[in-house]
Order: sequence, then C-alpha cells, then structure tokens
Amino acid sequence: MATVRYDRASVRYDGADRPSVDALDIDIDDGEFVVLVGPSGCGKSTSLRALAGLEAVSDGRILIGGTDVTGLSPKRRDVAMVFQNYALYPNMTVAENMGFALRNAGTSKADTASRVAEAARMLELEGLLDRKPGRLSGGQRQRVAMGRAIVRHPKVFAMDEPLSNLDARLRVSTRSQISELQRRLGVTTVYVTHDQVEAMTMGDRVAVLKEGVLQQVAPPAQLYDDPVNTFVAGFIGSPGMNLVPAKLSADGAGFAGAAVAVPRSVADGAGDTVTVGLRPEGWTLVPPGTVGAARGSVALVEELGAESLVYARLEGVDTQVVARSPRRAGVAIGEEIGLAPAPESALFFDAESGERLR
Repeated sequence: MATVRYDRASVRYDGADRPSVDALDIDIDDGEFVVLVGPSGCGKSTSLRALAGLEAVSDGRILIGGTDVTGLSPKRRDVAMVFQNYALYPNMTVAENMGFALRNAGTSKADTASRVAEAARMLELEGLLDRKPGRLSGGQRQRVAMGRAIVRHPKVFAMDEPLSNLDARLRVSTRSQISELQRRLGVTTVYVTHDQVEAMTMGDRVAVLKEGVLQQVAPPAQLYDDPVNTFVAGFIGSPGMNLVPAKLSADGAGFAGAAVAVPRSVADGAGDTVTVGLRPEGWTLVPPGTVGAARGSVALVEELGAESLVYARLEGVDTQVVARSPRRAGVAIGEEIGLAPAPESALFFDAESGERLR
C-alpha cells in the first residue's frame, strides 16, 4: 500500500495539438479510492495508463509511496492493472489465470496456490478454479480479473472501466462488491469510468477531467453540492444540474417569469447576465400562472416508480430543464406548468467562462 501523486503530469502524443493529459495534479492518500471520470477523450484512461507505466509522461512526475516512478518500467512500479476487456488467457483455467503473474515472478507453487485460494474465497470463485474463461459469465470473468490483481498484493490497483462490459443490473451488484473489497484490502485504488453514477457511488473522492485538464477533485457530495464550474455541474448528477441563462435586475436573476434572489457578492462580480444552476430537486411543480414560478410546457415525463422526472421547455428560454417530482407527476406532454425555483438551492455561474460566482 502506498500514496500516489500526480505532480503536474502531462502526456502528449506526437502530432497532437494539445496534451491528452495536461499538468494533472492530484495527491491520493494511502488506501484511498479515487475515481477519474469524464467524457470520452478527457484523458482519464491515459492518466491511469501513465500511472501503470503504459504511457510515457512528457512533463511532470508520478510518485508512488513517495518514490518517483516516472522513468520506471511497469513491472517495477508494483501497480496491478484491471482492464476493461478482462485480458484473460482462454487456454488457462481460472486458477492459472489468477496465478500467472506470480509464477512469472518466481513465486513458489505453494505460495501461489495459497494466494489464489485466498483471493478465490474473497471473490466467491472457489467452485470455478478449474474452469476456463469460455465457461464463465461476464461477471465471473471480471472477478477473475480482479483476483489476478489481488494475488499480487500490489501497492496500487489501477482499474480501467472494469464494469463497462457488464449489463446494467450486474454492474450495480459488481460495483458494490468492488467497493467492499477495496475497503477490506485497504489498497490505494485509482479507478476510471465514464459513468458518473458509478463514480459517485464508489469513490472516496472523484476527479472530473475535461479535455485532459482536471476541473475539480472532491468527495462525491461536495461535487454535487459545490461544483466549481458549469461543466462539473452539468456532468455530475443524474440528471445533471439545470443551467439556465438569466438576466440580472433589481429583482434578482430573471428567466421565464421567475426571479431568483442573487447574493450581493455574486451580483457585484457578474455582468448583465448569469447562468443559474438548479438541481432537478430544486424545482417544485405548481399550477401555471403561479406568482414567482417559471412558465413552461411539458416535453417528456419519465415515470421511475418512486419518483418522476418532468422535462420542460421554459418560455422565452432556449433551454430544457428537468424537475424531480415525488411519485407520479400527474402532468401530460404538452401541458402548461409552472416551475417554482428554490432560491436556497440556486448556484450562479459566469455566463461566459462558466466559472462559479460566489
């Protein structure tokens, strides 16, 4: 087990107009579970591969346990990688796949068998050790890939979208198993995913990247409640935060007939317009014409059982918003509605830069 530090680490490919990873700066504590998340092409997998030594760092450093490993080969870093496609040997049994790295390292047969058996017990693979990957389900293959990493007793786990090939139901159960296992083992873990729900439910902290640049790193609740810019606000949350352009006046930030009070510190730092951020639960559905409510019409209703998501087009605003409603919303597509914003839930962002105004 060890700390991990990305010390302004950059990765640039020949001929690229910008770095794939640009001056990434993150300190990861011993035993911490940190998730790198962002859209395709944001640099999250490249950052992970740089940690494992599979990509060269062009600027900056990467340290593991306080040791600069930037120039070390992958096998000298003591990082166990779990890949998206499992990377199992089809001609080997589960036991042979799990013990392969140990055998290559010269570990004795007895020690290898002991470690494989220990990992198999953790992952509930004891009855599958003699099977080959072709006779396993996707979830079982993923557990074998996890077991292959566990038996090494590494300093760091590096996991590159390990659940992306599983169906939705299996993903939910497997991510809870991975989180529980990581807490039990206490191994520092860097985990990559494009799924922000996965990131929020698994990570001690979540690092959000965009075009190779770190936007914010914080515990999940802080990312949700206190995003630093509109990108983080819109990316984190399911659905993401509603971002509505508004004009500033003496009444506050106005849009579609509603006005949200703006703190003086925000108003002083803004121009004539701001972007108002409201989570789906920051709206209340009210009858059309209600004083202080935004005017809109229903575009879509998603009934989710315990709650409904109501998508609405706001009057005079080229923005669709979504409101969370308990149980059945009782509204139909095309119906006129009012949406009352909760002023205490509103966040404000610069209309041009997208940076948070405080």
